[in-house]
Amino acid sequence: MTRQMPIATRYPRMEILSEEQIREIHYATLEILSQIGVKMQDPKGRKILLEAGAWEADGRLKIPEKLVTDAIDAAPTRIPMHDREGNLTMPLELGKVFFGTGSDTIYTHDLDTGERRRATTQDVENFAKLSDALENIDFVMSMGNPGDVPADDLYLHSFIRMLRGSVKPNVYTAKDLKDMKDIYRIASAVAGGENVLREKPFFLQYAEPISPLFIIEESLQKVIFCAEKGIPVAYIPSTNPGGGGPVTIAGAVALGNAESLLGLIITQLIRPGTPFLYGMNTAAMDMKSTIISYGGPEWSLGMAANTSLARYYDLPVWGYGGATDSKVVDAQAAVEATFSIMTAFLNRTTLVHDIGYIEYGSTSSMEMLVMVDEIISMTRKFTGGVPVNRETLALDAVARAEPGGGFIADKHTFKHFKTAQWFPSLLNRQNYDDWKEEGGKSYRQLANQRAKELIEEHDVPPLPKRAEAVIREILAEREENRE
Repeated sequence: MTRQMPIATRYPRMEILSEEQIREIHYATLEILSQIGVKMQDPKGRKILLEAGAWEADGRLKIPEKLVTDAIDAAPTRIPMHDREGNLTMPLELGKVFFGTGSDTIYTHDLDTGERRRATTQDVENFAKLSDALENIDFVMSMGNPGDVPADDLYLHSFIRMLRGSVKPNVYTAKDLKDMKDIYRIASAVAGGENVLREKPFFLQYAEPISPLFIIEESLQKVIFCAEKGIPVAYIPSTNPGGGGPVTIAGAVALGNAESLLGLIITQLIRPGTPFLYGMNTAAMDMKSTIISYGGPEWSLGMAANTSLARYYDLPVWGYGGATDSKVVDAQAAVEATFSIMTAFLNRTTLVHDIGYIEYGSTSSMEMLVMVDEIISMTRKFTGGVPVNRETLALDAVARAEPGGGFIADKHTFKHFKTAQWFPSLLNRQNYDDWKEEGGKSYRQLANQRAKELIEEHDVPPLPKRAEAVIREILAEREENRE
């Protein structure tokens, strides 16, 4: 008997929390907000919340449940992120997974010398260009706090260099409201006006409170600015277990949930429908070294729990992957990166950042970025599942095969092998003699070579002249104000 209806492909998935566990964390979150409360440093944020029904007691703002539920109902379930040329390339919605780099590393590994050195603005642009060239990297972050520009202006310079290095969507950080205003001016010039930017956003602001429960003024001002302008924003607490959050993952997630939802509440009170990316960081503080571990399983567990909550709220969600605590690109780096990429895919976490981090987020590595691009490709093949239909069951090919003869020359093989199999770009499958004859290069050497080639050969469309004019104007203003 032949089936007439197509058979849906089942995609491998992971669900960390049960419905009961999700509800318990949600109720704990409501208790944190309404009974424990937050310390609010920003007077504008305090005024917005008090006028909406919050109250103040014991020096803290207490948030009623209705503000939480109203904000969740008002928030969009999808953030249509575009590239800087206006193409919709990254629709942030549940079920889809997108990968990109991280921000704010102090150091980088030099591609030529292998030296761990201070990051520069050229590194930021090179990372953006490399990300632009890599097929499995969907968005860019700075990958550096450049040391060759004035400290007060480094986020502005990083944003400019990311724009010049890549057309892909941009997730950026800013020092303060002044940075936000200048970045917004540049982005509006790139897009061709404020209305066009709002309709086709290509950048998303990443801001953080100070965990636990301290809402600082400069951070919330950036969130408020984005809400007023109707542009995408993420308010991502770092409730790292044992550091900014309770040492237990459930406690860290409940606290992070409260802090992120507070950002959601503020944005939706200012402008209902403001694009808001929900989520948290839950990398454990190692009790032996006191580092915040980027390679341990705790962040992935917290991310999985957070993604379950995101499905409960129907909100796109922030995540992490492709990073390591190793100081170099080695076997440890590959193990830790693969683990976090696989869990991000299996949980269907929406926006996954920190690809290419080494040394627990202190250092960026182009070799690591190239390696993880391939890990993402490999994992995407696995999580694509096994399509089952008449063509993939290959009964005609089986009927044609001589017993013991095989399928290498069958027309079914020629028709399907390019999609049926995954082919690595750098992972080596040669026999030993061929590998040795071609130089016997290690994976890290191949990744280094590939990164250099892409930076040298990849072309990125230039910024519009109007945008470069605004950039020159803003940098001149900054220089004048320093004198």
